[in-house]
Amino acid sequence: MTSLQTSVSRTLGVAAIGYAFMGQAHSNAWRTVANHFDVPNFEQKVLVGRDAAAVAAAAHKYGWSESATDWREVIARDDIDIVDICAPGWLHAEIATAALAAGKHVLVEKPLANSMAESLAMVAAAQAARSVGVRSMVGFNYRRVPALALARKLIAAGELGTVRQIRASYLQDWLVDDSAPMTWRLRKETAGSGALGDIASHAVDQVQYLLNDTVADVSGRLHTFVTERPGPDGPEQVTVDDAAWATLTMDGGAVASVDVSRVALGQKNALRLEVYGTAGSITFNLENPNELYFLNGTDPVEVQGFRRILVTEPEHPYISGWWPQGHVIGWEHSFTHQIRDFLLNIANGTDPSPSFEEGLGVQRVLAAIEASSAAGGATVPTAAPQLVSKD
Repeated sequence: MTSLQTSVSRTLGVAAIGYAFMGQAHSNAWRTVANHFDVPNFEQKVLVGRDAAAVAAAAHKYGWSESATDWREVIARDDIDIVDICAPGWLHAEIATAALAAGKHVLVEKPLANSMAESLAMVAAAQAARSVGVRSMVGFNYRRVPALALARKLIAAGELGTVRQIRASYLQDWLVDDSAPMTWRLRKETAGSGALGDIASHAVDQVQYLLNDTVADVSGRLHTFVTERPGPDGPEQVTVDDAAWATLTMDGGAVASVDVSRVALGQKNALRLEVYGTAGSITFNLENPNELYFLNGTDPVEVQGFRRILVTEPEHPYISGWWPQGHVIGWEHSFTHQIRDFLLNIANGTDPSPSFEEGLGVQRVLAAIEASSAAGGATVPTAAPQLVSKD
């Protein structure tokens, strides 16, 4: 197994598995991170995919030195130190556990896996690897949006007082057309779930991240509006949800509402967050990612109101690596920040966040929402089994 000392004393070799949407986003981050931040030396060694011609073309376009079709051969290579898993969720557990056992640092896209059993196996593998200096992280990239990182700082500093209520919605419309074709994302055996795992995972992670708190219990509902989609051989049954709604009770006493949809006409990528406390409030919309709105409830009532903070100052999280004030950054920069933080964790021998345990925590909430929906909206606890430890 490659020791941490060995991996940081030479240029780190990186392999990415998956070259579609997330593979492109991660590749862009690997290509740009060293241009803006001081990070350990690394090389984009190999991009892995099932279609040899397609992955070779993607590797050339995205800046990888070579391509491959067998991820098992790639993780066995001595010149690979980091494995970045951008493949669909049903592959996460198998690839991640094998890569960690081979001594490779692992970054895996959210959600952690498609099932609780797979998630538990990944946490166990991460804990065993951590004991010998091998790092792992799950890719909830919105934690690295500067405005949301600033929101967490303001909440932690007590600027909102006691948080009572949080609203999180994530709305998209890419499935609003009934004739949109069947994909792997609409089959439970490959996707695990629909909007629940795809985008509610981000919303739930933000609720727990912003409040630095965990969900105690949930009441939820799932719904599929379009039950059949055109497939290559005729209509196919959709076996996942199009939309989900949930009420979450936090351990600290706050109450959160979550609603997500992939059929919300007119909403392209609208992750909206509203946090309401006894002394202040915050709102955010991912479609305006550089802006955070903050209300100071201690101001005189005649001048009280939400004020716009343009999060582009060097003092704001991550911004010092980018452009002068007012020169906005975008969605893709959150992935660059994620790679930057992961590389620094590897170099410094520190544990990344969100950890696989934190990813498992989100999975527990999603599983509870699914169980609640199956039980007609009954309240379901999210208590963690004792066999998993963060230590």
